[in-house]
Amino acid sequence: MSSHREAPEIAKDPVADSSDLYAFVSPDKPDSVTLIANYVPLQLPSGGPNFFEFGDDVRYEIHIDNDGDGRPDVTYRFEFTTEITNPNSFLYNTGPIDSLDSRNWNRRQFYSLTRVADGREHRLAHKLPCPPCNVGPLSTPRYAELVRQATYSLSTGERVFAGQRADGFFVDLGAIFDLGTLRPFQQLHVAGKKVFKAEGEPVNATDRMNVHSIAVQVPLNRVRRGAKRYGTGDAASVIGVWTSASRRQVRVLGDRGAADTTSGPFTQVSRLGNPLFNEVVVPMSKKDLWNSLPPSEDKRFAQFVEHPELAALLPALYPDVFPNLDKLTKAGKARADLVAILLTGVPAGLIDGFTNATGDVQADMLRLNTAIAPSRQPDRFGVLGGDLAGFPNGRRVADDVVSIALRAIAGLTVPLVDKTFHPDAAAAAVTPGLSAADVTAPFLANFPYLGTPYDGFNNPPASS
Repeated sequence: MSSHREAPEIAKDPVADSSDLYAFVSPDKPDSVTLIANYVPLQLPSGGPNFFEFGDDVRYEIHIDNDGDGRPDVTYRFEFTTEITNPNSFLYNTGPIDSLDSRNWNRRQFYSLTRVADGREHRLAHKLPCPPCNVGPLSTPRYAELVRQATYSLSTGERVFAGQRADGFFVDLGAIFDLGTLRPFQQLHVAGKKVFKAEGEPVNATDRMNVHSIAVQVPLNRVRRGAKRYGTGDAASVIGVWTSASRRQVRVLGDRGAADTTSGPFTQVSRLGNPLFNEVVVPMSKKDLWNSLPPSEDKRFAQFVEHPELAALLPALYPDVFPNLDKLTKAGKARADLVAILLTGVPAGLIDGFTNATGDVQADMLRLNTAIAPSRQPDRFGVLGGDLAGFPNGRRVADDVVSIALRAIAGLTVPLVDKTFHPDAAAAAVTPGLSAADVTAPFLANFPYLGTPYDGFNNPPASS
């Protein structure tokens, strides 16, 4: 999955687990950029009596680098507090929740939003209410209205939302982690030879699950300020984006029902830039370390991008299907194409009319060329599909990042840096066989873009 439970330690701490990150020029408001970070992954809709929420003891942040050094120039910080209305009730709500100040809602969550830039902190908002979880048709009968109430336009130009949404990531998890099985791909005939066929159709493992999202829509002049200009001629403004979660260094467990206490400075426990980076590039022994470091330290992990383990596994798992990739991998040649895509951005001249390069510093960030307008007809394969407004130029909610990443690793992007290399025919066909159409909750046309979360009444767990 993009970053769901991707490292041993963060798998034990779901409220601080960053699962997906999106950054794109807003299609309905192209003078702004939308940044969305998802946390608390793999939520079953029927979560009562204790429903999912953000951590009051976690600092959630979305960072923007606009000078190419892999360090934040602008940070949007979300910090949460929880209040109980009726301490004598075990229920999340005692009647329908029809507004954010409903007396029927027993456990409410609020947040403050701080913008950090130029070494200064500016509190943009204090005690903004989150919407409740989507409990069911009786408890939250007009959920879309609650979301509208919980979407705020600030005097500084930002729009902001924090709360539960449907998980928009799509992946055939059971197949991919069963030794790289790709169900639709295995039904192909390559060079006249029938590839091993797996039984069954692809299944979206994250469908009908929820996440908690922090989302901010920012005017372009609030992210470009002080940015370097990259490219030639019609130069583009490029930003790097990542999200992180941090906890206090010390936690003391309360005795006999007393609340826990925390102290000390905040330390980072989770981060996410490009989808799947820590998931399938960083080795198991270094995943927790990676989560603790800033992107500016990612040169430590460049060797795993230059020589990805999966590129060597594909020819072994699919004999005679990837002969050119096999030769490239065995030659030990560093994958400069993947370094460009994941660590430095794509320099001008490799793709007509496109660059999202940020310089020589190797850092895992979503790089977004904010001068490229949203596409009127988005292609799910992004830049690989000729749509320069899609991944790896930022990431939109419907981009098929798993297929794009697999095709890049399979060698489809090598000709960008080596014109003598000819990708295997199968490289352009690698896919888990899923798309945004396999997400039951449809994406929205407007902020916050991710679909309405699934409620427990209409989406009971399969075991029931």
